[in-house]
This record gives sequence, structure tokens and C-alpha cells, in this order.
Amino acid sequence: MQSDRAREASIGAGSVTSGVTGGHRTGRDATPARYTSALRVARVGSKIAYSVGGIFLFILALEFLKSGASGLEPVLNGVNADGVHNLLGFGWIGAYLVMSGSPVAAIGLSLFAGGTVSDIEALAILNGSRLGASFIVLAVGFVMYASKRRTADGLYIGVVALLTAFTLWLPVLPLGVLALESGWFDAVELSRPEFLTSFVNAAYDPIVDPISDKVAGIVVFGGGIALLLLAFAVFDRALPNLEQPSLRVERVKDWLHHPLAMFTIGLLLTAVTLSVSISLTLLIPLSLKGYIRRNGIIPYVMGANISTWVDTMVAALLLDAPQAFTVVFVQMIAGAALSLAVLLLFYKPYSRVILGLANRITHTKRNFGVFMGAIFFVPLVLFLI
Repeated sequence: MQSDRAREASIGAGSVTSGVTGGHRTGRDATPARYTSALRVARVGSKIAYSVGGIFLFILALEFLKSGASGLEPVLNGVNADGVHNLLGFGWIGAYLVMSGSPVAAIGLSLFAGGTVSDIEALAILNGSRLGASFIVLAVGFVMYASKRRTADGLYIGVVALLTAFTLWLPVLPLGVLALESGWFDAVELSRPEFLTSFVNAAYDPIVDPISDKVAGIVVFGGGIALLLLAFAVFDRALPNLEQPSLRVERVKDWLHHPLAMFTIGLLLTAVTLSVSISLTLLIPLSLKGYIRRNGIIPYVMGANISTWVDTMVAALLLDAPQAFTVVFVQMIAGAALSLAVLLLFYKPYSRVILGLANRITHTKRNFGVFMGAIFFVPLVLFLI
């Protein structure tokens, strides 16, 4: 009798357990789990598709820019834009217009690969693109300020980013010119791998050659610029959303305030995203939420402005112009050497000067207006005179 009751109790318990773990609850949980899994697969698939599409458009844009580079020569001659100072202004203003330095740097390399500019002039365009790349931070800060969604801190961050770029990368230009003229890094040349050359010729020549044969060079070059901007926009869709800091970042917030740590984060974040526009624009939400202090902005910008040359090096390889890689390498090494020297030896006085200037510039509307006028007037004068 007892054994029968025990057996019944056991069967009843098993039924209840089965109902809880294997019945209705499992059925309810299975659908959301399958939906979440499918959503995750779709999200990964879309990221891969955007990555592949962005890379395809990037290479196509470079091929159009290289093919149509000669068409820009009459335009540059028409405004007497030649020499280091003219093309420095060209790269500087160009970075303002497209809100990014990488597309302008790629254009400069394409002009060099197409024989329109010299290696030193290409270096000047690259340097100018770095001076204007931080303008995106100021633009975002201004939009937030004008829409009254944020305080004026966004403007301050943008001014600090620009001042850091101006004071560190302008001195890089004479250093780079000296290095190129002296041939210090002539041995640092990389050609496009043969298999990649064969692939590019097979995949892109049937698209580029017929258009280049029938369309004016300046139009082909303009189309290359449009494709280049589209490629960066598509590739940005493949990047993760980094605007919301994670709990892990929260736990190491104190460590983030060290200058070397901020330098490393700017370096790595830009290398991962391949976009200094993204990594620098993140300064505003990260700073406003307290993850980055004001004195941490400077080393972050230092690091970001060095690793941003990675995608430009890739562009140099894809253009199959070995000396173009040398030009990018010289720019990157000179900028890294100067930035590290300031960071390790003169950071405190340097940061005091930059932050003090930023405070004065953003203190009144008049001072800010003068600053805005100056950062547009100087590159225009360099380009046109």
C-alpha cells in the first residue's frame, strides 16, 4: 500500500515537474528564444553585408579617383593651387566640408598616385586633413548647444579637440617634408599584393574603364568623391554603437582619468572603428556623462589622430602606389613621435595652455565668433594665396 502511494506520489511529482520544465513554460520561453536568436543572426548578417558593401564601394571609389585625378589638375591650376601651403589649405578646408579627414586623405593619395601632385604636396593634403578632421566635434557640440539639449560643454570639447590638432599636427608638416626630402624612409614601401591586383583588375576595370574613356576626368573624379563618402557612410553602419558606455567602463572610470590611459583608449578605439569622426564625436557624450574629464580630452585626441592613419595606409596599398604608403608612414611616424614627446615630457604645461585657451575662447560669444572666423579664414588664405 505504501509502495503504491509512493509510486503515485512520484508519478504526480514527475507530472508537475514535467509541466513546469517541459510543458507550458518551455513552450512560452521557446518562441522568444528563437526570435532573439534569429534577430541576432539577422543583425550579424546585416553588419557583414554593410562591411562587404563598404569595402567594395571604397575600392571602387579609389579606382575612380585614381583614374580621374588628372582631371583635377586644370582646376588646381586655375586657382594657382600648387605647393605645400596651397594644398595644406585644400586638405584643411576639404576636411571641414566632408566632416572627416579620411576621405580627404584618400583623395590626396589618389592625386599623388595619378601624378597630379608630388609626394610633398600629398603630405600637405594629408596634414591638412588632420587639422580639419576634429571640426566634426565642434559641429556636433554646436548643434547640441543651439538646440538647447545640452550645455556649452560640447562647444568647449570641440575647441579643445581642434586646438590639440592644430598645435600638434602643424609642426608635423615641416618634419615630414624634411623626412621625405632626406629620404629617411624611402625603404618603407609596400606594393599591392599580386592576388589583390588581379582581383581589382578583374572586378573593377570593366566598371571603371568604360566610364573613364567616355566621361571627362573631372566628372570621374567627382564621382569618385561621391562614392568615397558613400563607402564611409555604408561602412559606418557596420560599426557597433559605442555611444552608451558599459558597466565595465563604469568600474574603471578612475583609471580612465590617467593621460596615458586616455591616449591608449583614443588610439585603440579609432583603430577598431577606422573612423576618427566616430571616436572623436564620442568625446561629447562620454564627457557630459562624466566618463572623461576635461583634461582627459587632450590625450584621447592625441591617440585618435595617430591610429586614424590605418585606413589611409590601406588606401595607399589599394592604389598600388608604393611611395604613397611611404608618405602616409612618414606622416604617421612624425605625428606619433611629436605627440608622445608632448605626452611624456611636457603634458602638464601643454594641457594648461590648451585648456586655458579653450576657456577663453568659449567664455564669451565674441571670443567664440573670432575663433570660428579664424579657423575658416586661415585655411582659405593658405589655399587661395
